[in-house]
Amino acid sequence: MTLRTMPARLRRGPLRRGSDVAEAWLVLATALLMAVAAPAAGVAAANAVAGAADRQSQDRHGVAAVLTENPPARIGADPTGGIGGRMHTTVRWTAADGTSRTGETTVPAGLRAGDRTTAWLDGRGALLRDPVSPGEATVESIASGTVAASGTCLLLFAAERAGGALLTRRRYALWEREWAAGDAQWGHRETGS
Repeated sequence: MTLRTMPARLRRGPLRRGSDVAEAWLVLATALLMAVAAPAAGVAAANAVAGAADRQSQDRHGVAAVLTENPPARIGADPTGGIGGRMHTTVRWTAADGTSRTGETTVPAGLRAGDRTTAWLDGRGALLRDPVSPGEATVESIASGTVAASGTCLLLFAAERAGGALLTRRRYALWEREWAAGDAQWGHRETGS
């Protein structure tokens, strides 16, 4: 049922059934929920991702590090820093307590063993493999908000379609009973005349 046919389903008339009214209200409630719940879910998801990125960026700090090995060669790596321009490799840095630590992180392409780079650590001193830039955080929050809003709309639409199918099934069952009752009544008239 579309929103255009809904007013006709709500009008009084001899052919209007309770299932028609229920279906019209189901469509209206679904449309209202989509208008309210989908944006709310999108905003909540986007805020959650943005908050996590903010917490990560507040907790992280950079330390000077040295590459301990050459990054593995990757086919298709863009040495200018574009997509695929970061490579995973092992670096060594000095922790706050003065001990030397090593770990794997991403570095710009083109660096070799012995080159200096910045390694990012979280608040506990653990090495972050792929720190999220502010631009990436914005893209991730927009994407997660869009997916959450779309998913909410799809779930509501599926629930409306399932409810509509149940109402249609009930309507057909009622019609079947009415036809059977009418058939028995009409058949009785024919044999009795």
